[in-house]
Amino acid sequence: MARKKIEITPENKCSFCQDSKCCTYVTQAIETPRAKAEFEHLLWQISHRDVEVYKDEDGWFLMFNTPCLHLRPDGGCGIYEARPTICREHSNDFCEYDEPAEKGFDLYFPDYDTLLTYCRKRFKSWDKAKNRGK
Repeated sequence: MARKKIEITPENKCSFCQDSKCCTYVTQAIETPRAKAEFEHLLWQISHRDVEVYKDEDGWFLMFNTPCLHLRPDGGCGIYEARPTICREHSNDFCEYDEPAEKGFDLYFPDYDTLLTYCRKRFKSWDKAKNRGK
């Protein structure tokens, strides 16, 4: 006997999401880094636990991987009826359930080493400036 196929709609999509990915991080837009000093600052920021950096079609962002305090173990929202406006306005028409956000990143730096490698390629004299005083 064939199983009845369940249609996934915006109304029921979140109930199929296993990781509740959209509720496990916060992003903050940042100015486009151009100078070495700005990249040094990013290296300091990404040196902190659960901080990543990415660039997509909307610009540069810091991403803080930290789950919402109201996220229940079953993936539901513990304050659903009183949730903030930003949560109410969030659209799941096309979300991380459909495709990982990372797929849309132009640049992605999950850790210090990947950003440092990028800095060394972008600024050919990156290490020379560091060693002048030694």
